[in-house]
Amino acid sequence: MITSLAIKNYALIKDIRVDLSEGLTIITGETGAGKSIVLGALSLLLGKRADLSSVKDASLKCVIEGHFKIANYQLQAIFATLELDYEAHTIIRREILPSGKSRAFVNDTPVSLIQLQALAPYLVDVHSQHETLEVVSETFQMEVIDALAGNAEMLRKYQLELEKYKNISSQLSVLKLQKENELKELDYNTFLLNELKLAGLEKLNQQDLEKTYETLNNAEEIQQALASVNSLFETEQIGAIHTAKEARIGLGKIKEFSKTFSEFWQRLNSVIIELEDISTDISKTAETIEADPEMLAEIDEKLQMLYKLQQKHTVSTVTELIEITNNLEEKVNTTLGLDEQIAHLEKQKNTVQKTALETAGKLHLKRMEAIPELKEKLEKTLFPLGLPNARFQFELTASESFKTNGTDTLQLLFTANKGLAFGPLKKVASGGEMSRIMLAVKAVLAEYKKLPTIVFDEIDTGVSGEVANKMAAIMKEMSNSMQLISITHLPQVAAKGDHHIKVYKDDSDDITATHLKILDKNERVLEIAQMLGGKNVSEAAIANAKELLN
Repeated sequence: MITSLAIKNYALIKDIRVDLSEGLTIITGETGAGKSIVLGALSLLLGKRADLSSVKDASLKCVIEGHFKIANYQLQAIFATLELDYEAHTIIRREILPSGKSRAFVNDTPVSLIQLQALAPYLVDVHSQHETLEVVSETFQMEVIDALAGNAEMLRKYQLELEKYKNISSQLSVLKLQKENELKELDYNTFLLNELKLAGLEKLNQQDLEKTYETLNNAEEIQQALASVNSLFETEQIGAIHTAKEARIGLGKIKEFSKTFSEFWQRLNSVIIELEDISTDISKTAETIEADPEMLAEIDEKLQMLYKLQQKHTVSTVTELIEITNNLEEKVNTTLGLDEQIAHLEKQKNTVQKTALETAGKLHLKRMEAIPELKEKLEKTLFPLGLPNARFQFELTASESFKTNGTDTLQLLFTANKGLAFGPLKKVASGGEMSRIMLAVKAVLAEYKKLPTIVFDEIDTGVSGEVANKMAAIMKEMSNSMQLISITHLPQVAAKGDHHIKVYKDDSDDITATHLKILDKNERVLEIAQMLGGKNVSEAAIANAKELLN
């Protein structure tokens, strides 16, 4: 419920604050006094788009603040869904800055307009004679039936099943699309994978192959070069080793004469030893090298295959080709494994779908059981409201199409007069009839669920006499279990209020301003007397007002 409403610098309002209480609060005032301004400020607080033209002084900030007591409404889950901080005493503030920028806060935390608009229906429900679209909404009509049927727990169960069904369906769609896309590439990826696997990359050393290829490809030239070098080392008289040994003999004769000569001999001796080792190795290598056309052709074939694969995959090493092979193998295996995943999810989907349909079927049966009672209550409530011949017909049809509230399709038919055929409510009911139907529906709902604060904006326009008395009685009855605010011109309705607020405007310093005043008992008598007989209050009007209040 709303505990207080503060409005500053909005339209004709400079700065007002009004405290609100439980029960039925009546708001009255002359036409043009500013009742619609108060309602406009409340709508702004509940998420209506801001308009700088509605600000009284455009150089100052406009602030509208509402305090709400919501401990009894079980809104913790709603706050969590909207990512808002829950407080049993929640404060909503809306600001319009001189720049035209609008800001909103819930419990001093900045929120978006979307968040505010999503929260608002759980706090305040505003109705006027010309705004009764909710009552023709299939979703709202189903909500009324479910309230009477006591379907809250079963609906939660169904919605959990539906969410699970949607999640599985979404996963299936993704996998099927993935399979469709990957199947287009499967053949090509498989071809590339087989080509790489046939290459036996793990057993290939590209550097060794290239080294061997160069050796075999130039075997004759290498043999000739090695033979020539060895000849220069070993040929008698002129060979390098023979000549070096002769030089060593010469140095050996004088090495004892000087340390220098001895070092020369040592160095030459080392060279001779190294030359002899080189000569031996060259001889051994020369023996291993021989032309092998078959091996050369085989290595050439492997290298050409490697070069081709590296060029195709734009890499330069065998390691990179092996990595590509592993990636392709993973892709191919994933694609081939999608069928198994899809089959598993299809099985899950069918199970969840069956469970959800069973729950929806139970909802359908409970709704069918509740419809006769709802029909009776609505027609009984409308009888004294000037619609004695009002009749409803609920056409509830089950299907296999999932909706957020089950699989039922509902059409509400209505007729207000005997002898006239039933027709869709939104087409056959007049504005006045629609407002009374809305009142009747809300009155029935109030018996079965905790409703937010309801604001009726002149919903009683166009009625009088006993119908007005009955409307007032219904509002009074509803207010026993909820907070109800009624903006009215009818003294019969005004007299039923637990609290009475008068909206008026005055001129001071050549400025017109709207004000709110909570009326005491004597002021209420005068206000209702004026509603009965005009500004010039007679004794009869006073007496009549007192009688209404009593």
